[in-house]
Amino acid sequence: MLRSEPSGRQMIPHSAALRCLLVLSLAGAILGLGERLGAKECEDLGFTGLALCSDCNTLGEYVKDKELVSDCRKCCSEDSDDSLSKVTFSGAILEVCMRKLMFYPEVAAFIEEEKDEFSYVKFKYAYASPPKLIMLDSEGNEKETIRIDNWKREHIQQFLKEKVKPGVSVS
Repeated sequence: MLRSEPSGRQMIPHSAALRCLLVLSLAGAILGLGERLGAKECEDLGFTGLALCSDCNTLGEYVKDKELVSDCRKCCSEDSDDSLSKVTFSGAILEVCMRKLMFYPEVAAFIEEEKDEFSYVKFKYAYASPPKLIMLDSEGNEKETIRIDNWKREHIQQFLKEKVKPGVSVS
C-alpha cells in the first residue's frame, strides 16, 4: 500500500523497502555475486590469494562447511586457462596450540597416527594458534596458510597427498 507525503508524492512504506533490500542482499549472497575480500580479511580467515578457485571446489568436496567454502571463493584466484598444472608445495607445517588441540580430535589423531607417513610435514606448537597448514616452497618459505579447524583426518591426508610434492619446486 502506498502512502502520500504532504507534497502529494507516493511513497513505499519503509518495511516494504527493507524487505526488498533484504531479498536482493540474500540473492546476491546466495549467488556469490562478485564479493571479494581484501588480503587482510582473507589472511584472517586463513586464506591467501594463492588458492585457485578450483581448489575451493575441491575443498567443498572434502569439507561440508558451506561458509568455509564461500570464504575460500571470496579469497581465491581465478584459474588460468593456459596453466593445466595445479599449485603444489614442497613441504608443510601443521601449526596448532597445544592447549587447544583437545578441541580438535581429528587434527590430534592426524598428528599422533600419521606423522610417519607424512615426514615432510613439520609440527609446530604455537600459543593460541588455531589448527592450520602453512604451505612451503622449495626454499622453505611460507607461501600459503590454510585453516583446518573443521577438517577430518582423511581430508588432511588427501589434501597433503595432492598438494605437497617433497623435493619439487613450487608450481
